[in-house]
Amino acid sequence: MARIAGINVPVQKKIPFALTAIYGIGVSTGVKICEEACIDKEKRIKDLNPDELNAIRSIIDGKYTTEGDLRKEVGDNIKCLKEIKCYRGLRHRQRLPMRSRTRTNARTRKGRALAIAGKKKI
Repeated sequence: MARIAGINVPVQKKIPFALTAIYGIGVSTGVKICEEACIDKEKRIKDLNPDELNAIRSIIDGKYTTEGDLRKEVGDNIKCLKEIKCYRGLRHRQRLPMRSRTRTNARTRKGRALAIAGKKKI
């Protein structure tokens, strides 16, 4: 296992996809990291030599906010929204969706829909 940014990255996957195991790095960011480090993005993690791994580590540590720092930053932003009692903060507090049609969608957050008995037709 290769260890980058404190995370064990899967060695069988290609580099951009393996880097998505790190919180805060997606596929497009993984491709950018490969281009900056001058590494072929078709290579797999197990095929990298130690110099290439160190290049990837230094780019991630230097340029990107990842893992614990990013989680803390996101949590602080949500906490701030809750404190100022804006709409998004109230929705976070109630554990409801913030940015979607909330009457019919988002069953995952809202829970199971209950059938309400209506008026009987004669």
